[in-house]
Amino acid sequence: LYYIVGFMNKKLILKYLEGTSSVEDTKLIEEWILQSKENISYFNQIKTEYTIDTFESVSSETSVDKSYQDFESKHIRSKNFRSKYYVPVLKYAAVLLILFTSSYFIYIYQAGTKEFVIPNNAITLELQDGTKKVIDEQGTQMILDNNGEVIGKQEGKQLTYHKSASQKELVYNTLTVPYGKTFELKLSDGTVAHLNAGSSMTYPVEFIDGKNREISITGEAYLNVAKDALHPFIVNTKGLNVRVLGTQFNVSAYPEDTVSEIVLVEGSVAMYEEKETYNSERATLLEPGFKGSFDKQKQSITKNKVITSSYTSWINGELVFRNMTFENILKKLERHYDVVILNNNKELSQKKFNANFGKEPIANVLEELNKYYGIKYQFKNGNQVVIE
Repeated sequence: LYYIVGFMNKKLILKYLEGTSSVEDTKLIEEWILQSKENISYFNQIKTEYTIDTFESVSSETSVDKSYQDFESKHIRSKNFRSKYYVPVLKYAAVLLILFTSSYFIYIYQAGTKEFVIPNNAITLELQDGTKKVIDEQGTQMILDNNGEVIGKQEGKQLTYHKSASQKELVYNTLTVPYGKTFELKLSDGTVAHLNAGSSMTYPVEFIDGKNREISITGEAYLNVAKDALHPFIVNTKGLNVRVLGTQFNVSAYPEDTVSEIVLVEGSVAMYEEKETYNSERATLLEPGFKGSFDKQKQSITKNKVITSSYTSWINGELVFRNMTFENILKKLERHYDVVILNNNKELSQKKFNANFGKEPIANVLEELNKYYGIKYQFKNGNQVVIE
């Protein structure tokens, strides 16, 4: 493993600076450098040490000649370059190349985090101070607080926070999952949250005794809340709060949807409007097997009995549509597959459909819709789909 508490192995960085690292290691280092400003700082530290050592080594004519000969043997094949005019300049070319390489990473990260470009399809973790880290789904890294103490660990598609006795105040992180991906988060109290595509969750890195356990969700998440009668667990969404003690339920609260939905699998929850203070007599209580729906425009809550697996199947990478409008089906397909769908057949928008799909590419899904419902489509520009 090359990652040690967020840092890259020093020997591997030196090989990279020398130009002797493998293609795979070169790619690994360059991706690691761009993950955070801490990584760039560490890389620049090693680069500075290496550059100083290199300049010292070329200060004598013997070392200069040897460095030039090494550079010449690797990069100069034509005898035309071996003139007296070029030799003094080329002796230091290898050293200057090192400075240029490191300057490149500074350039694309210029002016601190403001110019730090994060890929649109990257899972990100935003820390309390605004620093954003890219989560490598194939990698492993420790999560540190501002004091350099380890507060969590990311392994693959899971991030786990540790409970610490030293935490005295609430410190928040925000995990954001783009379209086409899902991620699992384990909070310090043992609560597990599965985040669906196009979702984000803001939460304390550690809950504090004497205070409610409170998080915010935009998008969709399935939560298995750890039981703690002394510290109620509260989920904030836009316009709606959900209060629980220990339970399993699904939250769907995408900003573009007109309705937010809570589907209870186990335990009990209370739904109440965000603008209200919790009151057990006024809140809407849900029992297992029921769905609570909050109409954002009407500011009203209704509930009805449902088959919960239809709303939680996404955790296993499956898509289940039950009596769902075509318009909403397209929204779910866009999030699940990270595609843009243009519907030119407006007559289909409010028609309702039933369908089940496993872990399969979107081309198969669209072909099945065409086969059973006669829905015509075509792909354009890679990730765009047009419904005709």
